[in-house]
Amino acid sequence: MTIRSPYKVLLRWLLVPVILIVFIWSGKAAAHSSSNSYLTIFAPNNQLALRADIHLRDVDLIFDLDSNRDGQVTWGETQMRSSELSAWLEQGLHLSQSGEKCSLGKVDLQVSQLADGTYLSALWAPDCQRVNDLANADFTLRYSLIFQQDSLHRGLLKVDLPNLQSSALLSPERPDAQVNRSESSALRVFGKYIIEGVWHIWIGIDHIVFLISLLLLAPLQPARMKITKWPAAKTARPVLLDVFAVVTAFTIAHSITLCLTVMEWLTPPSDLVEQAIALSVVLASLNNLLGVYSLKRWRLAFVFGLIHGFGFANVLLDLGLPIGALAAALGGFNLGVELGQLVIVLVFLPLAWLMRHTLFYRWVVAAGGSFVIALLGVYWLLVRSGV
Repeated sequence: MTIRSPYKVLLRWLLVPVILIVFIWSGKAAAHSSSNSYLTIFAPNNQLALRADIHLRDVDLIFDLDSNRDGQVTWGETQMRSSELSAWLEQGLHLSQSGEKCSLGKVDLQVSQLADGTYLSALWAPDCQRVNDLANADFTLRYSLIFQQDSLHRGLLKVDLPNLQSSALLSPERPDAQVNRSESSALRVFGKYIIEGVWHIWIGIDHIVFLISLLLLAPLQPARMKITKWPAAKTARPVLLDVFAVVTAFTIAHSITLCLTVMEWLTPPSDLVEQAIALSVVLASLNNLLGVYSLKRWRLAFVFGLIHGFGFANVLLDLGLPIGALAAALGGFNLGVELGQLVIVLVFLPLAWLMRHTLFYRWVVAAGGSFVIALLGVYWLLVRSGV
């Protein structure tokens, strides 16, 4: 039974914006995926300290530090603007203890080399009048640097105080982080990392595109012909079983490598992982275009899910795992990824099911979408390879 014409038109207008949003968002996400700052609250020699590491690339976008226009920002060029940088840092970072603002004091500015480039490092020795016992301290850190320039920018906070280790992710929607013993409890950590897992899968456009490429052919019935001529599935049961197999394989696979990496049993280079994730997008979409000669999609989901798990682990490690609640953080993050993934499936699959009878779905969504996803994956692969 075919869908009547008015419904075809309506469904096209529902599905097209979803696809366009994914691809428009993908360009932005590719350009900004690594914009993170690293914040640390710690206590060397039992003295409170606050450190912020901000990528010089992000600082240069605001202050135009490259004065000689040679494409490189040097420490000398940075020092020339030290007073402006100090004022900017202090207006974007606020530490308070029990509601009372702490004086950050004089900042020590340096540059540091991290895995993904050169960072501006700022170190303070905050003066908090009410701090008597760091192990039972109750801090609030507010971070607002770069959010106006880049809504995808994140501040990754790690807390390492006596008997108090925790972490948090700061964003334009959540610029404040609480630092106290109750926030570091296993239950609170579990809940926070569920949110981080959901957020990561939603901003991880490469993960989303990979998952969608595995779902594109689910509403169609395999046949010995080009996918543009595959008939629509007659019943929902085989479609749901196919989707369940794909999602389950992806979940099991990325959970394996996520755990192995967090436990430091496997630590592949992050740049190679990002390139492999881009390659997985290319191969999954090309697999669709091979039609009946393609591999089972659940097998692809498992093999490449192992690689995506390394990518998830890199984000989780960047957040700074709380040693005292490692299992809660790992379990919460993994559950959050699954919940975020489930939402994507629940949004895409019903629309695809209703459109499965149409030439528009087979030609534009399934075939055209796979081709565009392949091109997008090639673009990511070139960018991440430094080409």
